[in-house]
Amino acid sequence: MGYSSTTAVFLLLIVIPLSTAVLDSHYYDQTCPQAEHIISETIRNASLYDSKVPARLLRMFFHDCFVRGCDASILLDSTPGNKAEKDGPPNISIRSLYVIEQAKAKLEKACPRTVSCADIIAIAARDVVTQSGGPRWDVLKGRKDGKISKASETTANLPAPSFNITQLIQSFAKRGLEIKDLVALSGGHTLGFSHCSSFQSRLRSFTSTLDVDPTINAIFAESLRQKCPQHNRSPSAGTFLDTTSSKFDNDYYKQIVSGKGVFGSDQALLNDYRTKWIVESFARDEWFFFKEFAGSMVKLGNVGVKSLGDGQVRLKCSIVNSS
Repeated sequence: MGYSSTTAVFLLLIVIPLSTAVLDSHYYDQTCPQAEHIISETIRNASLYDSKVPARLLRMFFHDCFVRGCDASILLDSTPGNKAEKDGPPNISIRSLYVIEQAKAKLEKACPRTVSCADIIAIAARDVVTQSGGPRWDVLKGRKDGKISKASETTANLPAPSFNITQLIQSFAKRGLEIKDLVALSGGHTLGFSHCSSFQSRLRSFTSTLDVDPTINAIFAESLRQKCPQHNRSPSAGTFLDTTSSKFDNDYYKQIVSGKGVFGSDQALLNDYRTKWIVESFARDEWFFFKEFAGSMVKLGNVGVKSLGDGQVRLKCSIVNSS
């Protein structure tokens, strides 16, 4: 969920309430009954070809929903008069958008003008979790695709990896998400990789008196310093966010309990009484984590949902339909 940026993050925050639009797990049963199968097979094939696809698609869902709600605005291309979300600083590293476009192209052949790009992202997020060993849940469907996408709104609305607990709680609350949702959804970091830029501030010159963030395990900090040398560092240098990065499990929370959270925002979850007990519970009980994660993903998927009145079903996910 996080990204690296030194830009102030307290400006232009958009309050995106839970939508009043009615979503339904059976939305396409009559109009496109094969929709979920088509999406699932596309995701599976792409993941076999590129092991980074699951983490990228899960992150895409978070980044889409946190800016303007779950409306696939993250997929829109920039135009001469507008720089879109995908080109905003936090989203430069968003990859695998082609997978959503592949699924969309197949769906347009099977049932034209029916399945929204926003629903494809939501279903894909569920599928990558399930296919990586995590829980399965019924995805509520019926979202419409947004028509507006602004890069300027990304930095101010996506939680940064340097956020403290108060900033995290406030960011999630603006989307109608509670503290337990914050901790559960952070578990999405069990899949994925981070470049050094997102956590290097914890490793050197942390404050005027401390070189390394005191909340990080000293041996772990040294291992990260070796992966992220100060000079002559490869642009691809970084680390996985837990020790089982291709498997959806509760290892992320075990790492945090051991002081081995990669992001400051990860480790902050252990250092506040409001979130510590949840982290420790998830670290002990994977089933409990799976149950809460699934529930929070359904809740996140209902943030800022568009209806036909303010959205559309895009024919191509990167372009708004012409009038």
